[in-house]
Amino acid sequence: MEDLKIALLIDGDNVSANYIGSILDELTETGTTTIKRIYGDWTRPEMRSWRDQLLGRSVQPVQQFSNVSGKNATDSALIIDAMDILYGRDVDAFCIVSSDSDFTRLASRLTESGKVVIGMGEEKTPDAFRNACTKFVNLENLSSASNGDDESSGHGTASATLKGVEHVIAKVIRDNENRGRVTQLSEVGNRLSKKYPDFDVRSFGYSYLSRMIEDMPRFVLTRTDTKVTVSISQDQATQVTEQVKAFILTTVGEHKNKRMGVSELSNKVYEAFPGFKLKDSGYSQISKLVASIDGMSVESGRNNKKYAVVLTDE
Repeated sequence: MEDLKIALLIDGDNVSANYIGSILDELTETGTTTIKRIYGDWTRPEMRSWRDQLLGRSVQPVQQFSNVSGKNATDSALIIDAMDILYGRDVDAFCIVSSDSDFTRLASRLTESGKVVIGMGEEKTPDAFRNACTKFVNLENLSSASNGDDESSGHGTASATLKGVEHVIAKVIRDNENRGRVTQLSEVGNRLSKKYPDFDVRSFGYSYLSRMIEDMPRFVLTRTDTKVTVSISQDQATQVTEQVKAFILTTVGEHKNKRMGVSELSNKVYEAFPGFKLKDSGYSQISKLVASIDGMSVESGRNNKKYAVVLTDE
C-alpha cells in the first residue's frame, strides 16, 4: 500500500488528541492524505485538546452538536461524508480513526467498493471493526502517543525540527527492517523531503545529510564501495529499553493494587521517555514489552481492556 490518495476521517469523541501527530505520520508512509476531517461537538470543553492539536495540521473540524443521541450524530456525519467521498472524490483509501464498533459496516462497505480501509484505534477497539478493515493499527503502538512528542510528529507541521528528523529516520529504518531490507542514505533523504518540503541540512548547521546523521548517537552510518546505509545503534536502544522496563515495574508497582491499564501506562512511559521508540525495543506492542518483564504480566478486563500487573507472592 504505497502512494495512495487517502481520506482521513476521525471520530473525535472516541480518540485522544495526543495521537494526531502519530496518525498523520503513519499515513505519510502509505501515501498522500488529500482529505483530513475530524468530527465532534467543538463547543464541549473536553474537545479543547483537539483544537490545540489541529492548529497547523490542516485537519478540518466538522461540527456536530450534542443532543439526546449526540454520539450517534457524530457517527452519522462521518458515515455520510465517507459515502459522499466514495462516490464523488478521487481517493484510493480511507483511514477511519475510532475505538468503537460503530463503523464496522462502513468499513465493510468501503472494502466492497474496492477501497483500502485503514482502521486505527486503541487496544480496546472491538474485533468486529478491526476485522472489517484492510489493515488495523493500534494507536498505542505509534511512538508519539504523548504531548511531549507532538513537536516532532505529524505531516503538516511548519518546518522540520531536529527531533522530528530523528523520528522520521528511525521510522524509515524500522519499516525497512520489518521488510527485511537495509536503509540507504538516499532513501532517508527522500523520505525527509517528502515529510518536510522545506527540509535543508544547512538549517541545522551541516553541509551533508551524512554528517548530520553521524552526529546523532541513535544511528550508525556504514559506508561500502557502492552505498551508504543507516541503522539504529543497538547499544543505545538496549540501554533505553532497560530503563523503560525499570520505570514500568516501579510505576505499576506503586499504583493501586499494583495494576494499571496498558493505555494509561503507555502515556506515562512516553511522558517519562519522550524519545523512546517502541519498535527499537524489539516489541510491536507495549503489552508485549510489559509481559517480557520479570515479575509482571498482562491481564484482560472488560471490553478487551488490558492491564499491566505486578505479580505478588501469596
